[in-house]
Amino acid sequence: MKISKFEVKDFLDEKLDKYNRLNFIESDPISIPHQFSKKEDIEIAAFLSATIAWGQRITIIKNANKLMNLMDNTPHDFIIHANPRELACFDNFVHRTFNSEDIKFFIKSLQNIYINHGGLEKVFINGVLKKDINKCEKAITNFRNVFFSISHPGRTTKHVSNPSENSSSKRLCMFLRWMVRNDKRKVDFGIWVNNNFNSSDLMCPLDIHSGNVARKLELLNRTQNDWKAVTELTDTLKQLDATDPVKYDFALFGLGVFEKF
Repeated sequence: MKISKFEVKDFLDEKLDKYNRLNFIESDPISIPHQFSKKEDIEIAAFLSATIAWGQRITIIKNANKLMNLMDNTPHDFIIHANPRELACFDNFVHRTFNSEDIKFFIKSLQNIYINHGGLEKVFINGVLKKDINKCEKAITNFRNVFFSISHPGRTTKHVSNPSENSSSKRLCMFLRWMVRNDKRKVDFGIWVNNNFNSSDLMCPLDIHSGNVARKLELLNRTQNDWKAVTELTDTLKQLDATDPVKYDFALFGLGVFEKF
């Protein structure tokens, strides 16, 4: 028997209420930026944590904490003042295929972004216009263009996904959710406030867990986890809540990871 849209919404709302809570932060990479109170520290910690957010969650959190420790737990100050000698502290850092060469470039590029381009928020969303249709894709493209505008290792480009090449861009969509979504339960930060880019413009982070659950619930037909699937899933979720569709990421991910739905 086909499940109605209303039944799916009720089911997802129930799971959203269960998983969109502060007590789930400890086991999630979002726990890293929650260690900070300064806006710039939060967004840098969030960006770097999201960048390495693939693989085992315990390992992700361990290595994200290691990055914060290597930056003396003051990521913004460290990035602003980092020089080549200080970057040697990352010589032995590795997370899966993300290695010391990658993190050293990330630090250099973030330094360029904060000193010369007004910071991550400005680079991502200040160039997004109210009339733009694919706002999230444009925000990621804006960022990616600036991020790689300085000399960079060719290998590092694979660590910043590109939706224009049909990548699902899961980690960047997740990072944008953390920064933009106004979450009354204080899990997502909602510290980026721009009238031209808000919660309704976000795209749902899509990975193997959320994708499989979405297909079982008939929210997603496309079999590949790519940008076309992200667009299809987000458009479907907008039918359930047009103002905050990506809130259901909590439900889809929780069902997949914690309940093996």
